[in-house]
Amino acid sequence: MAQQAQQSEILASDAALGTGTSVADRARDNALERGRLRATPGFYKRAWRRLRRDKVAMVGLVIVVLMVLFSLSAGLISEYVTGYSYSQNNLRMTLRAPGEDGYILGTDGNGRDILTRLAYGGRVSLRVAALAAMATLVIGAAVGSAAGFFGGFIDSILMRLVDVLLALPGLSLLILITALYKPGPILLAFVIAALGWAGISRLIRGEVLALRHREYVEAARLLGSSNTRIITRHILPNVMPIVIVWLSLAIPGLILTEATLSFLGLGVQVPIPSWGNMLQEAKDNYTKSWTGVFIPGFAIFITSLAINLLGNGLRDALDPRLNN
Repeated sequence: MAQQAQQSEILASDAALGTGTSVADRARDNALERGRLRATPGFYKRAWRRLRRDKVAMVGLVIVVLMVLFSLSAGLISEYVTGYSYSQNNLRMTLRAPGEDGYILGTDGNGRDILTRLAYGGRVSLRVAALAAMATLVIGAAVGSAAGFFGGFIDSILMRLVDVLLALPGLSLLILITALYKPGPILLAFVIAALGWAGISRLIRGEVLALRHREYVEAARLLGSSNTRIITRHILPNVMPIVIVWLSLAIPGLILTEATLSFLGLGVQVPIPSWGNMLQEAKDNYTKSWTGVFIPGFAIFITSLAINLLGNGLRDALDPRLNN
């Protein structure tokens, strides 16, 4: 009997050791699994890796960064590089070629330094385009998310408003408004946004319609989250990849819109420089100085092209279905 009791104790201790060993193994495996999950890159990190492999998009990104830095450094260029303000003229030095008489990019028909005006003009043109894009996105996101999330009567009313805006001749109406009121750069951006938000609102509405019945949205609703919290915390973050691509493809069009209006004399008004009104002033002297037309035109071209290339790369990077 004593031997049997001793054997039972040994078996029990072995079983306890085996159970403890298996529990420890499971704990270690769980810890390793959690570590692997933490080490897995997130969506945007994977998108950045895919974007870095796209050499064309990276070239576009570098050009965009350089143009933005060039425009933001307009004050430094004016003070330390050229020594001229954007409005300072010298009628004895008109239409100088690049490099002539110390002018790096030459002068315009009024004897003003082109490099200084190009930097300040880039600041104005890019600011108008960026502000118009952000205002367009805010209005379009609000209308599109409300229409897609609530549906029914609200959706019908908002989408009929969108249909009316899309039916209007946008450029003609924009020309009419700017001709009547001569807006400054900030107001011009908001005018462009007020007439251009319909397209992005439809795009966001379609995405919200596809997301509003997902499991995580229903779970948030069961937990008592408000409609505003569900839209801002659970739906709109999942629309961000499409919004980022839209922004990268819309900004070049907005740069061209501002340049068109300023070239026609309806956008940014002289003496404030923009790439568009630099072209407008240089067209009268293009036979005497072709660089006055080429330089701001090339700045518009290369900036729009670079942002388009970056936008195409972002589209591919943010959509894994387009990757092998």
